[in-house]
Amino acid sequence: MPPLAQRNLLHDKVRLAVTLTGIVFAVVLIVVELGLFVGFTVTTSSIIDRSRADFWIVSKNTPYIEQGRAYSERKLYQILATPGVGSAEKYIAHWTQWRNADGAEESVQIIGFDTHIHSLGGPWNLVAGNVEDLHTPDAIIIDELYKKKLGVTNLGDICEISGRRARVVGFTRGIRSFTTSPYVFTDFKNAQAYTNIGEDQTNFILVKAKPGTDLAALRRDLETRVRDVDVLPTSKFSSMTRIYWMFTTGAGVAVLIAALLGLIVGVVVVAQTIYATTMDHIREYGTLKAMGAANSYIYRVIITQAGISSVVGYTLAMFVSIFIVRASASGGAAIMMPWQMAVGIFFLTVIMCVVAALVSINKVTTIDPAMVFKG
Repeated sequence: MPPLAQRNLLHDKVRLAVTLTGIVFAVVLIVVELGLFVGFTVTTSSIIDRSRADFWIVSKNTPYIEQGRAYSERKLYQILATPGVGSAEKYIAHWTQWRNADGAEESVQIIGFDTHIHSLGGPWNLVAGNVEDLHTPDAIIIDELYKKKLGVTNLGDICEISGRRARVVGFTRGIRSFTTSPYVFTDFKNAQAYTNIGEDQTNFILVKAKPGTDLAALRRDLETRVRDVDVLPTSKFSSMTRIYWMFTTGAGVAVLIAALLGLIVGVVVVAQTIYATTMDHIREYGTLKAMGAANSYIYRVIITQAGISSVVGYTLAMFVSIFIVRASASGGAAIMMPWQMAVGIFFLTVIMCVVAALVSINKVTTIDPAMVFKG
């Protein structure tokens, strides 16, 4: 049975190439669209997920990180006095305006954290400079992806943020912003000046519990001690931010719809090509039935053809997809393909091809064996 399926596929190499091209096109389209969705999901909440904090103390009813409102930093001392708290640090995430040396302006998001403690909320993947360089009053770190956008070439370049001088002392790699506003990391005091937040205020307080602390009990204790704020576990605040950007704004739904369309296109193309291949061999299938072959045998031949096509097409599509994913690393939109997604797409490809083969099976089962003897 398998040799017959293989011979049918290899009989017309042009038809096989068309079938594989359709599968590759569909799989690559699905990878790109789902990869964009995964990339968007990661970038929307990366600042939260990478904070290393257990809790985010936010002003009441803050829906997502970009909507953080300032409150008194005196709450920091109430938090530090709470049993079970290992550390707590003030944190700022706020939009403001950037002006480069040529006078061009861009919106940026200032990320201010305590550079002297540097245990929570700082940058990662530093490729030039270090966090200690942020101790100076005008020092900032940006991601190398946004050099051109922000008019930056080298370390030491000078720019202006909210009318104040800023000097680039470091670069990160791969810290994208979901919005068009790049992240700019700086010391907490600098961030207060750049964002015009009062000297006695903060946007957030990040909390790290002592090892072995019951986090649920600590959260209840913090909610009792600290008034007019919400105590959000990092995972919950991350989820709130992702849900807002991906679904409330409709961006994520649009990407998922595009991925679904890719799947539909793939099924249609593969169904058409497999159907055409089956019709090319319709007399051979009629001969098999005339010789007494059961329908189940013919089913297996056609499904095996679809399975072989799916595996080969998926393998070729992965080579193309890996190239696209790597190329997106230097682009504005991140396309990510975790191994779980790659495995899921493999099974999706097999199912897509088998479903397409069902159209051919329906036609073959209605063959009249007598057609073999007609001229």
